[in-house]
Amino acid sequence: MSERHSGGARRDGGRPQVIGVLFGGPSAEHEVSCASALGVARALVGGGYQVVALGVTRQGRLRLVPEETLAAHIDGTAAARAIDDRLSVTGAAVELRAGERPGTALVTGAESPGEVHAVLDVVFPVLHGPYGEDGVVQGLLESLGVPYVGCGILASAVGMDKVAMKRALRAEGVPITPHVWFDEHTYRTTEDVEKLVVGLRRPLFVKPARMGSSIGISRVTEDDDLAAAVEEALRHDNLVVVEQGVTGRELECGVLGGTRPEASTVGEVRVTGGWFDYQQKYFGDADPMVVPAVLPDEVTERIRDLSLRAFAAIGGWGLARVDFLYDESAGELYVNELNTMPGFTAHSMYPKVWAAAGVGYQEIVDRLVALAVERQASRPTSEEGQA
Repeated sequence: MSERHSGGARRDGGRPQVIGVLFGGPSAEHEVSCASALGVARALVGGGYQVVALGVTRQGRLRLVPEETLAAHIDGTAAARAIDDRLSVTGAAVELRAGERPGTALVTGAESPGEVHAVLDVVFPVLHGPYGEDGVVQGLLESLGVPYVGCGILASAVGMDKVAMKRALRAEGVPITPHVWFDEHTYRTTEDVEKLVVGLRRPLFVKPARMGSSIGISRVTEDDDLAAAVEEALRHDNLVVVEQGVTGRELECGVLGGTRPEASTVGEVRVTGGWFDYQQKYFGDADPMVVPAVLPDEVTERIRDLSLRAFAAIGGWGLARVDFLYDESAGELYVNELNTMPGFTAHSMYPKVWAAAGVGYQEIVDRLVALAVERQASRPTSEEGQA
């Protein structure tokens, strides 16, 4: 890798820390992950880390992006739309293995395990949705014993599963919207789908329980077909959540940290057409994000406090974005969801709310890498665990 792309975030021996950036994956959020990963890779390179880009195909295969390809993406001119400015999953087939030195992972040839392409000090899994943000990859990285950025297995799984997440939030007294959930079998064996949502007022939001980026979500009013919305959600998951809509403002807050996490400035998403769907998020021409959100100080502080409480409720570590619905007329706040690996493009809300709080993109990435190392260092050794 050229000198420009392997600067000065140093580890032992004076060498730059080697960060493996995992991206892509089999989920419907593949392209979003590729766009987020390019933003992260640019920041890491700018901070002096050596970056190894590891793309995951839609079939779950790992590819080592060639250095020259990564360099061309990093040095390229950013596209107007964040979704168009992204890494591509290409390169030789590789595997991750535990390193001989504790706390490292090896990138080896898939067909030639003895061929070591890189030794990773930290893995940054910039993966959105199932198989990347739900504890699956986190479990793999735990088994390798390598430090990794973001929430652990349990917090990732709870944050991805809206049913489990709502249970955790409710148990800790964090306000959530009225909702029901059911699986595909229950839906198929119920004659009238309306019986499954008794007690909820329209509009309703029908969602796959384990998907992000507004994929598979439908807004259902009195005149809409509820069954069609459920069928759409079931295309992405066999568990469905139906939430009672709240007429109000969509607000978001970032959380960053480990044992003593901090909350960012609050941002607002102003949408057209009723709600912030996938099309508006990634293909709209206008920027719908207002940072900071114009709110009374007391409401801002409540949001920041609830963000930290929600983060603690799932056992978060590293980062999360907490999304709120604010019923201004009633003065009520509801946590809609947590995202344990939020979008990381230059246009994403997470870096924007932290920038408004005085924490730039580069500092976010530096702190996340440091938090990954801190968590790994704080764990008991095997000898201590056997005592």
